[in-house]
Amino acid sequence: MLARVPTFAFHGIDTVPVETQVQIAPGLPAFALVGLPDKAVAESRERVRAALTSMGLSLPPKRILVNLAPADLGKEGSHFDLPIALGLLAAMDIIPREAATTHAALGELGLDGKLAPVAGVLPAAIGAAARGLGLVCPAPQGAEAAWSGHAPILPAESLLQLVAHFRGDAAILPPSRPAPPPSPPEPDLIDVKGQETAKRALEVAAAGGHNLLLIGPPGAGKSMLAARLPGLLPDLTPAEALEVSMIHSVAGLLREGRLITRPPFREPHHTASQAALAGGGHRAKPGEISLAHRGVLFLDELPEFPRLTLEALRQPLETGRTTVARASAHVTYPARFQLVAAMNPCRCGHLGDPSRECAKAPRCGEEYQGRLSGPLLDRIDLFVEVMPIPPAELTRVRPGESSATVAARVAEARARQRHRYGADGPRCNAEADGAVLRETLAADAEALAFAETAAARLRLSTRGFARTLRVARTLADLAGSEFVRRVHVAEALTWRSRTVREVA
Repeated sequence: MLARVPTFAFHGIDTVPVETQVQIAPGLPAFALVGLPDKAVAESRERVRAALTSMGLSLPPKRILVNLAPADLGKEGSHFDLPIALGLLAAMDIIPREAATTHAALGELGLDGKLAPVAGVLPAAIGAAARGLGLVCPAPQGAEAAWSGHAPILPAESLLQLVAHFRGDAAILPPSRPAPPPSPPEPDLIDVKGQETAKRALEVAAAGGHNLLLIGPPGAGKSMLAARLPGLLPDLTPAEALEVSMIHSVAGLLREGRLITRPPFREPHHTASQAALAGGGHRAKPGEISLAHRGVLFLDELPEFPRLTLEALRQPLETGRTTVARASAHVTYPARFQLVAAMNPCRCGHLGDPSRECAKAPRCGEEYQGRLSGPLLDRIDLFVEVMPIPPAELTRVRPGESSATVAARVAEARARQRHRYGADGPRCNAEADGAVLRETLAADAEALAFAETAAARLRLSTRGFARTLRVARTLADLAGSEFVRRVHVAEALTWRSRTVREVA
């Protein structure tokens, strides 16, 4: 007696088809599970046994063999509980064997037969739809699976409910997609008093997707500015929302089956490990840079992060993806994020303030800023000094523009970029190829000559020159200019200063 139930293993956000093969054969009573299972999968034998017992069923006194094919692929996670249980029920002729082959299944079983939520339901539903299968999943995640398209979804509360459905006694109703939740209020730029230079940099960063570093003493408003960047960004496109939601689904962070429609904002603490930031761990989970995909990664107190952790950002900042290497496999996650970082000018935070400067200046600042490597800093487009506003001026500063006003200009600039690069091209200027940008710059001979001369005098690297051109292209888009002019190049070059001393 052999039964087969389709399910999936996960390789990043991609699904790998797995066939759960259950055989009940004569022999001494045994329950063997093969196919490179990890500890969580191996323990499913006891959970399945207890779930069947709660239904008044017992395993036959024969040799039971469960094979998770392909056998050379490692299986991880508790979501294999449900396909194993369904395979056993089909092999015992409690449910029709043909019915078990039409739906992929994933879910964790409780000892009472209830189904508990698991990670990866959204990519599993998309994988099932691509293969012409339905999906059986825990009831709380039915709405999440419904975003896969037209694949039939069976959101089950328990194993007993599934038995009744497959036997034709009581049908399980398909789920409905939840209505988009109202957008939570985001911090508004109008709350920031003064800081016009920093707000201009924030607008440029939002319009072109550029990386930004804010440098200033404690309390100057660096974190306050960074928190308002997501409110300037446009909504995710449907394709981006699905991709971002798949990453969060694999990480087990997708709530109430709702797709993520706004750019995510992640702000890990500076004690975060390399695996937490770049991805990894025992099950190669996505890290903060992948959870910030198509959104913002904010690193406060940048020099306080371990150096190896920061160096792990270098490749993802260039390629838009991160690869977690394991002895048996390499798992790749998307990681096209916008880096926004903040730091004090020195350890005490008051370098450049004559009234409070410490006795170790300037060596204090040099040592502190020296924790950041040149290659990492070369990947940052905008360096901004944020100085505190005296209390006497703070109460008299007139309110600035709101986030909605600035976001409208950002949306217009992004629309120009979409029109220029096309649907299949870069999403924004920060992702554009340097050759494309030089073509737009070549239309103005004066701007091109100025850019080349300035790059040579400032000793910009090839990467730094290309990133300066990208910023100049964004400034032109904000100004509504078809071509990059000298004034745009000049402003872009002012953002390349790296320290408080250079800015001053």
